[in-house]
Amino acid sequence: MTIVAEQTYTPRKWKLAGLTGISDHTLEVHFGLYEGYVKNVNLLNEQLDDLVTKGQDAPTNLPFSELSRHLGFEYNGMVLHEYYFDNLKASAGGPPAAGAFRDAVTRSFGGFEAWQKDFAAIGGMRGVGWAIAYQDPHTGRISNNWVTLHEDGNIAGFKPILVMDVWEHAFMFDYKPSERSKYIEAFLANVDWKVADSRLTR
Repeated sequence: MTIVAEQTYTPRKWKLAGLTGISDHTLEVHFGLYEGYVKNVNLLNEQLDDLVTKGQDAPTNLPFSELSRHLGFEYNGMVLHEYYFDNLKASAGGPPAAGAFRDAVTRSFGGFEAWQKDFAAIGGMRGVGWAIAYQDPHTGRISNNWVTLHEDGNIAGFKPILVMDVWEHAFMFDYKPSERSKYIEAFLANVDWKVADSRLTR
């Protein structure tokens, strides 16, 4: 069997120096971690393509099974970090006074402040993972969800609108583990709300 085309991903770059409450050093380390996910996605795809080419893509082939199971972790690690960095901006200007995202969460939660309180509560839960505001494409409703690791908890078909990394590497150089709430405040102060607006399906 021949693979038609091998997909190779190139790490993206962001200019985010000067964020409020999230240091440039933290960003530098975080970018390096993201690049590791990109590298691993490419490596796993290459290894799986090789097994497929050799006809070794069988559920009883342990290397094939384990590589396939691990691929979701690496892929989501790559993609969620891209969402995360994309929705950050230096001098973001605080909560939006208006916009599609504010309107959407007001319909879903009764107000922006109620949504923000819920989102921060999700992000403050024990454990490592992600707090993600998703949009249900069928109803337009926004819901805040906890995603463990990178792949456990994603809702099939729902669209990520705002993505916050709450693994400790996202804040450990700036805050103590017990100060995650300060990091969440810093994250919300740096959100590019126009990006959140643009991700909504209207």
